[in-house]
Formats: sequence, structure tokens, C-alpha cells
Amino acid sequence: MVAFGKRLKESQIQEWKEYYIDYKFIKKKVNQFKPQVDDDVGTQDHSSVLKGFCRIMDNQIEKVVLFLLEQQGLLGHRLSSLGQQRNAVFQQNNICELEQGYRQVGHDLLRLLCFLEMNAIGIRKILKKIDKHFYYKFTDYYVRTRSNHPYSQLQQVFKQVGVGAVAGSVSRNLAALQDHQGIHTSIYDQSVLSNPDAMVDSINAAVRKLSNSTSFLDFLGKHALIILEDSPSLQDPVAEENFHFLSLFLNLVNAFLYMVNTYIVVPTADSYSLSLGAAATVCGVVIGSMAVAQLFSSIYFSAWSNRSYLKPLLFSSIVLIFGNAFYALAYDMNSIVLLLLGRLFCGLGSARVINRRYISDCVPLKLRMKASAGFVSASALGMACGPALACFFQTNFKICNLTFNENTLPGWFMASAWLVFLLLLWIYFKEPEREDVVPQKGPSTSSLGTLDENIAAPLLLKCEAKQKTIYEDENCEEDRKPVNSIISAYRLLPPSVKVQLFVYFMLKYAMEILVAESSVITSYYFSWQTNAVAIFLACLGLTVLPVNVIVGHHFSNMFEER
Repeated sequence: MVAFGKRLKESQIQEWKEYYIDYKFIKKKVNQFKPQVDDDVGTQDHSSVLKGFCRIMDNQIEKVVLFLLEQQGLLGHRLSSLGQQRNAVFQQNNICELEQGYRQVGHDLLRLLCFLEMNAIGIRKILKKIDKHFYYKFTDYYVRTRSNHPYSQLQQVFKQVGVGAVAGSVSRNLAALQDHQGIHTSIYDQSVLSNPDAMVDSINAAVRKLSNSTSFLDFLGKHALIILEDSPSLQDPVAEENFHFLSLFLNLVNAFLYMVNTYIVVPTADSYSLSLGAAATVCGVVIGSMAVAQLFSSIYFSAWSNRSYLKPLLFSSIVLIFGNAFYALAYDMNSIVLLLLGRLFCGLGSARVINRRYISDCVPLKLRMKASAGFVSASALGMACGPALACFFQTNFKICNLTFNENTLPGWFMASAWLVFLLLLWIYFKEPEREDVVPQKGPSTSSLGTLDENIAAPLLLKCEAKQKTIYEDENCEEDRKPVNSIISAYRLLPPSVKVQLFVYFMLKYAMEILVAESSVITSYYFSWQTNAVAIFLACLGLTVLPVNVIVGHHFSNMFEER
């Protein structure tokens, strides 16, 4: 079969030469553009280089895909003609000619599969070559923008939907002919026949080989990552035997409880403020103080997570217990200061940065996408459950001079929930093993940035020689050191990410205004009671996941990110 495949490739290369990816032409273009990048030229030239190579790759892939569709149509037409002949041939008990026709289609299909495989390998090598010579992630940009587009021609290369349909038709019809041979001896019964089942086996082997050749492109299209086949990053840094499911589950419960804690007080925050002698609009300060404190907690929890995950989670739970207790006690103490102090403590106990980092560092690669989806789902569910729980706290009684009503019960309930979570965390959470980072000798490296950064940001031309050395060593000690300030981290961000952060800030700003003042506005203009506000906010929280699915899986494939 191997020799047969080699003969196929040798014969078809000459016949279909004009339809292959022109590797020599692209290599010539790489050598032509490389001096422009090496010289001290501006950002516009780098942008034009990227756009030029995108056009070249689009034209080359379009040439391959159009020829592929043409050949698939010819094969489909031949299969349709053979299907029309099938009934007449069965009646005459003469299937040899029909069988030979299907085998000839299978032979031509093998040629097409070899053609597609060689072009898929060629695309991969070309993308790697461009990345190697120009020091920025052209592959990341090109595959990300082309793979999931509705009119993607790159999809034709690594999905092989049409080719798979032709392969299935040939295999099925050959099997059907064997079942209808009647008195004729099956070709699979006599080993003396030449290549009794070579055609079906060859087709299946070619399809499997093609799937392996294009899995690299498929992987890039799904995850928009740069993982070269000879890169050590293909090895998952998290071993499956070290993964602890209960720890991940507790991590997600922490994310859920914190979002419940954030929004459970929203429906009653205005009435609580009024009961303590403050204006109803102080509810915005009560709700927002938790987010303000979260700015500081994210910094020290992020630093703490470099050494441990269990200890910061335990500390977070303890702080949240005290914060919710202060929030509930403020009613009997008649102290607005204690109320705000309780919410500040709740913000200082925010461990969401721990939740995210645990998923990225301690969950195996194949489960990481599901764990991330679980984190988003848990947060959205907590956002909806928080206000909904406020509906069940419409009561008023006292125990040991402590008042339990719609204002204080959210605090007592969350303090109890965090106490139970603290015990479960202490018993079941397993601290993940940490490997010491061994410093490697070699030149230091830094982030190479994304495509958007290379296009929009000015190039540091004086450091270009150093950048080439940096590109060759990606695992040095310098790159592993975390930044030590917010300003340093901000400077590392490409312009597109900075814009996204600003957009995200404005979205959160608008959402928090809506949530924080919902109880005041609805009671003043619509005379809504606490239950109505709670149901409204719960419904609002339930829309988060559907909207994310629609935007993330549908609109993002139809429109550009901008």
C-alpha cells in the first residue's frame, strides 16, 4: 500500500502540478520581503508585509480548494451514473463491470486524497516558515481569522467533508455489491485475487493519514494557539494523575458563592440604608464598596497564589464570614459604618483571581475548556441566584437580641454558607504539587506580542538584533518572572487588549449602575416591592449565558472582532 501511495504521488504531481501550493513562489516572496523587515523601516511596512502574505496564502488556498471542488464534482457525477446502472446490472447478474467502475472511482479518490494531504502539509510548513523569518505570529492571525469564517476556504482543507462523503459512497457500494453477488464468488473469499480489499483499505488509510496531517490546522482553528509540532509546549504541563476533581469543584463553588454574595444584597440595599438613617441612594456605595475592595484583594491574592492555593482560599472564606457577619450586625448596632465595613471585608475576600489561576495552572489541557466554561456558568448562576434568594428572606423575628429580617438575613445566610464551605475546603481541597522552575542558560526573552501589537505599535528598531536572539529561546528564566507592578503589566499589553479592557470597563460600569440603582429606581417610579426587584435581577442574570453563547458562537463567526 505504501508503494502504491508513492506511485500515486509521483504520477499526479506532474499531472496536477499547476494546482499545488506553489512553495517555491512563496519562499521567493519570503526572501523578497525579509530585507524590508530587517531594514530600519516603519510599522506600515510590517503591516503591508502581513497583508501581502495573507493575500498570497488566500490565492494559493483558493486555487487548491477550487480544484478540489471540481474533482469532487467529477467523482460525484461518476458515482451518480454508477448508481443509475446498479439496478440494471443486478438484474443481469453481471456486477464485475460495475464493481470495476467503483474501484476506478476509488483509485481517483486516492489520488485526490494524496493531493489534499500534500497541500495541507505544505500550508503548515509555509506558515511555520513565515513565523520563523518575520518574528511575529502570522500563523495565529491567519488561522484564527480564516478557520471559523462562514466563507472559509481553509475549512475545506482540514474538514474534508466532501472527500469523506465520496469515500463513504465508494466503500458502501463496494460492500453492497458483495452482498448481491449471489452465486458469484465474493472477491473477499479468495486470497488469490490481486489486492482483494486493497481499495477500501487504501481509502481508509489515506483518510486517517490526511486527518493526522490536518489536525494541526484544526487545532489552531479551534483554539487560536501557536503550538508547533516540534514544540515542547505540546506536552501538557499538568499530569492527569495529579489532577484533583474535588479541588476543582470547590474552586467553582467558591466562584458561585462569591457572585451570590455580591448580588444577594442588591434588592434590599436601599431599604437597609433607610433603616440606618441614610439616604436610599447610599445603596450604590454599599454595593460598590465591595468592588472597590476587590481591586486590592486581586493584587495580594495573585501574589499569594505563586506559593499556595489552599491558604488564600481559606483566608478568603474567613474574611467573608466576618464581612457578612458585620453586614448583618449593622442593623442591631444601627451603624452605617459597620455596614460599609462588612461590604469592604467581603470585597477583600474576593478570590476570583485564585479561581481563574487554578483552572489555568492545575487543570489538564483537555479539561481546561470545560473547566473554564464551568467557571463562567457558576458565576452567571451565582449572579442570578443571589437576587432570587432575597425573595425567601421576607420575614422578621429575633433570637438573642439579634434581628433576622429581609435586611440582615442575606448577611447571616452567606456567613453560614461560607462557614460550611470553609470546613469542606479544609477537609477536601488538595494543594497541587508545584515544580521548581530551573533557570536555563541563554539570552533573556520577553513577550513577542500579538499581530495587532506588531501592526499598530511602533517597532523598537534599535532592539531588532536583540529580538532575533530572543525569538530563539522561549523558556528562559526572565520570561517566567511575574511583573511587579500594575504599570509594568499595562505596558506589556498590546493596543488591542488595552481597547478591550476599556470596553470591558464601560460595560461593567453600565451594568453596575443598572444593578446598584435598580431597587431605588423601580420603587420610586414603579412602586416595586423587594420580591419584584429580586425576580427582575434574577431574570437579568439568567440572560448572561444565552447572550454569551449567541455572541461568542454565532456573531463572532459572522463579523470581525472590531
